[in-house]
Amino acid sequence: MHKSFTTQPVTPAKIYLCTPKAFAALTEDPFEGARAIATAQGFTGAAGQTVLVPGSDGRVAFVLFGIGAGKDALAVAALSARLPEGDYEIADDGGQPFERIAAAWADGAYRFDRYKSEKTAPPRLKVPGGKEGEALSREADAACHLRDMVNTPAADMTPAGLEAEMSALADRFGAAFKSIVGEDLLTENYPMVHAVGRAGVDAPRFLELEWGVPGRPRIALCGKGITFDSGGLNLKTGDGMRIMKKDMGGAAHAIALAELIMGAGLPVHLKLYVSAAENAISGNAFRPGDILNSRKGLTVEIDNTDAEGRLVLADALTRACEGEPDLLLDFATLTGAARVALGADLAPLYTDDETLAADILAASAHTGDPVWRMPLWDPYLADLKSPVADLVNSGGSFAGSITAAVFLKQFVTVKSWAHFDIWAWRKAKYGRPDGGAACGLRAVWSMLETRYGA
Repeated sequence: MHKSFTTQPVTPAKIYLCTPKAFAALTEDPFEGARAIATAQGFTGAAGQTVLVPGSDGRVAFVLFGIGAGKDALAVAALSARLPEGDYEIADDGGQPFERIAAAWADGAYRFDRYKSEKTAPPRLKVPGGKEGEALSREADAACHLRDMVNTPAADMTPAGLEAEMSALADRFGAAFKSIVGEDLLTENYPMVHAVGRAGVDAPRFLELEWGVPGRPRIALCGKGITFDSGGLNLKTGDGMRIMKKDMGGAAHAIALAELIMGAGLPVHLKLYVSAAENAISGNAFRPGDILNSRKGLTVEIDNTDAEGRLVLADALTRACEGEPDLLLDFATLTGAARVALGADLAPLYTDDETLAADILAASAHTGDPVWRMPLWDPYLADLKSPVADLVNSGGSFAGSITAAVFLKQFVTVKSWAHFDIWAWRKAKYGRPDGGAACGLRAVWSMLETRYGA
């Protein structure tokens, strides 16, 4: 069971989630003195307002928590982020689906304490037993694993570190695993993964995991695994590099999604592909003006070495398409332009498959995990034409997220494909410091469960 959940709470405090409208309409106290205590503390049900009421033993016995209009699916994270250690149960859900409450609770209770000498236990929420509780726990574990990977410093989350994560996952679920490292990338035809990562001290590698029974629906997942992005010879500023340990966030999302698929025993044939490399600087770093070969055979002129993620992902997408998957999904912390367009919370989605788009957006609405569809605007391919190669790797300053997606599309040969240009990060929110965040994970998992679940 996830460490912030329990099926057998010990004297749990009761939590009442309130909208302003519902709280104003109360005609009787949900617990003794509730309205008087709330009034004395100025509680109205506004988002984030909290009232803790002690019992006779001095411990928290009752909690009032405001959820505002009730539109923030992770609103309860602001509560679990500040509650003291102990057990809690929901006495009034405020109209929120319990699966959203549980996801938010685990989100707020999360702490990245790997490098702290003092560790604290999170508050624990009562969840149902049986399959329902197991599913909630599995989702919370996957999201926390994703965040742990993103938060781990690049000195420890190297390409070899990503390989260790995938190898351990394969061992856990009895999956086949393969790693292609260093110069073998050239022999095995992953030239762009090699070019991007060859300047790093830790050799670049291409990682593959396969699980499930052939003959079942084929799902392929691809993740960008740039474990640190200096920008290469197009060096980033110091501020731009500060959180670039998160540039393997796409790989973390793909790994977490594979963990959910295998953990739930989804009846599919899964293949997971991660291009792992560090975009570093040394005498053999790839340069602006270089022309790279790709696994697909298209040549790419390098306009900017800081547009490296699409290069390693292109080789991965080509490899994935060779298996003719029924569904191909990729995740990448690909462009700053996506953040300029949609901000930190919205996960941009690109696909030409109308049914897939509708299914993902429906799952987003169901889970409260925000996803926003962006246009795969083919005319912008003109911005990616090179006079000396088939493509150039940067389309300029306009529509940067769109041109990156159009670039990737040139390496996709299957009908059903979706690309997520995620941030994998979140500014301080819900009382926590900045750090890794799941973006679109719950929405995509809900879509897969709906499509392929028993």
